[in-house]
Amino acid sequence: MPEIHPTAVVDADSIGADSSIAEFAVVREGAVLGEGVVIHPHVVIEPGVEIGDGTVVLPGTYLGREPRAVATITRQPSFERTLRVGPGCAIGANVVLYYDVEIGAEVLLGDGTSIRERSRVGTGTVIGRDVSIDLGVSLGERCRVMDKSHLTGESTIGDRVFISTHVATANDNSFGNEGAVVGQTIEDGAMIGAGAALLPGVVIGRGAVVAAGSVVTRDVEAGVTVLGVPARPQVPEAPRPS
Repeated sequence: MPEIHPTAVVDADSIGADSSIAEFAVVREGAVLGEGVVIHPHVVIEPGVEIGDGTVVLPGTYLGREPRAVATITRQPSFERTLRVGPGCAIGANVVLYYDVEIGAEVLLGDGTSIRERSRVGTGTVIGRDVSIDLGVSLGERCRVMDKSHLTGESTIGDRVFISTHVATANDNSFGNEGAVVGQTIEDGAMIGAGAALLPGVVIGRGAVVAAGSVVTRDVEAGVTVLGVPARPQVPEAPRPS
C-alpha cells in the first residue's frame, strides 16, 4: 500500500505499491503514479500526469502546468493535456514541467529546470540546475545540458550531445515581430562550450565542437571545431621552423 501523509491532498486512485506522498503535496484525480514513486512535500501533480516506477520528485515541483498566453502574445499555445515521466527519474526541487512533455527513463532534472509543452527528453539525459527548455524541443538520449543554459523552441538535439553552462540559443531573427521561428539542429555527439551563442536555424554537425564564448552564425560541418565571434573553423598552427 502507498504511504500518504495526512496533510497531503490526494484525489488520484491509481498509486502504485510502496509509493509515498509527503506533507502538503497535491495529487489530482486522473494522475497515475507507478510503484515506489516518492513525492516530497509541496509537490503539485495535475490530472493526466503519469510518473513511472521508482521516480523521485523533490519539494516544490509542479507537474502538468498549463501553457497560457495573454492578449499581447500572438502565438497561442497548442498542447495535449498529458505529461509522462519515465521510470527511475530524479526530479529536483522547484522544477516546472508543462503539459505535453515526455521524459524518458533514468533522466535527471536539476533544481529549477523548466520544460515547455511539446518537448521530449530522451533516456539517460542529465539536465543541470536552472536550465530552460522552450516549446517543441526534441532532446535525445544520454545528453548533458549544464547549469543555466537555454534551449530555444523548435530545436532538435541528437544523442550524446554535450551543452556546457550558460549556452544561449535563439530562434527568431525578427526580435518577436511575428517572424519565422527556426530553432537549431545539433547532431549526435556535438559539444557546445560554455557561454556560446547559437543563432536561429544553424546546424551543428555530428561530432562538431563549438568553443567556449563563440557566436555561431552559420552551419558547422560534422567533426569541425569552430571558435570566435563570429565562429570560424579552427586553423591549424603552422609548424615552427627548426
